[in-house]
Amino acid sequence: MTKVTLKKKIAPRIANGHPWIFANEVNQVGGVVNPGDIVAVYYADEKFCGLGYINPKSQILVRLLTRKKEVIDDQFFHRRIAGAWAYRRKLGYTENCRLIFGEADEMPALIIDKFNDYFVLQTLALGMDVWKPAIVKALQDIFNPKGIYERNDVPVRELEGLPQQKAFLSDPFDTNIIITENGLKFHVDLENGQKTGYFLDQQDNRRAIQDIVKGADVLGAFTYTGTFEIHAAHYGAKSVLGIDISENAVAQANKNAALNNLQDVVKFETMNAFDVLKTWVKDKREYDVVMLDPPAFTKSRENIQKAITGYKEINLRGMRLLRNGGFLVTSSCTNLVPPELFLQIIEMAAKDARKKLRQVVFQTQSSDHPIVWGMDNTNYLKFLIVEVSDR
Repeated sequence: MTKVTLKKKIAPRIANGHPWIFANEVNQVGGVVNPGDIVAVYYADEKFCGLGYINPKSQILVRLLTRKKEVIDDQFFHRRIAGAWAYRRKLGYTENCRLIFGEADEMPALIIDKFNDYFVLQTLALGMDVWKPAIVKALQDIFNPKGIYERNDVPVRELEGLPQQKAFLSDPFDTNIIITENGLKFHVDLENGQKTGYFLDQQDNRRAIQDIVKGADVLGAFTYTGTFEIHAAHYGAKSVLGIDISENAVAQANKNAALNNLQDVVKFETMNAFDVLKTWVKDKREYDVVMLDPPAFTKSRENIQKAITGYKEINLRGMRLLRNGGFLVTSSCTNLVPPELFLQIIEMAAKDARKKLRQVVFQTQSSDHPIVWGMDNTNYLKFLIVEVSDR
């Protein structure tokens, strides 16, 4: 097995649990390097560090899979997936969940989402892509699923020298399915929906709005397929309007409303949130609850200031659309905006809007997306509810 020896100065970061080893952190690679191969990693003092997969084409040269001297084979992946499933069941996630959350489940660059009896996976690095047959076999053995689909249509794969692709990894099936979440039903397009087809990371947060929306006029922006808005209608909102720039998302959101017999309470319209919220502030529209769930405004540190400006602006407008004592429900899904910065952005928006805030809830993604301390990429979602009142 090829041996990779680390530089001395970076050892503490790796020793403290981080699985990524960058090329400039390696002192020596001894032996033949075949991209995707399993290699043995050692510290500068020759102590064993772990086993991981290597790819010289990637900035992350090695991603560690284990800190033990064990065999990496099909059974290894079976054990890891079975262990991840046991963990989710302990937390109460039995129907829909993120089964594998990459580094948080010691499976770097692997995402597996479970939608009842269907599975969607992403292998985002060459070293994990090599083991795709073993991963699929493990899913079949453990779950006997109705279908497995590959959503590897993501640009990050190209950094690993991998093509973007979508494909069935089981016998073909209808990729338009219906799932149940919090007693509500939702259409999910596994083949063409965003990411893996549905955002499971907000499933617990959607329950958090149930008391504040009772009898309320609710506005939701960046609704995608309408999950927050449909929850609001289900929890007793008087009226709900959801807006999104995507015509396809709005069409599916209205289908979801009808699926739950809530079409008389919640409506979805195709609009650019940035434009219309600005206009509606001028028109002095008012709501009891405003919900904002925008996409990540940046995926690179170079554009972080633009993201901060975007988050501040949209939250400022949301606050100005609230009646005195109303509630702002707001999220950020980029890990480049840490929790402390996100709260500062909301505070800046409140200051400019001349509003006073009281925090109701501040939490992260649902627990099937576990956070590992020291791995910032596992702590990415910020979900906040605040009461907004006049100063």
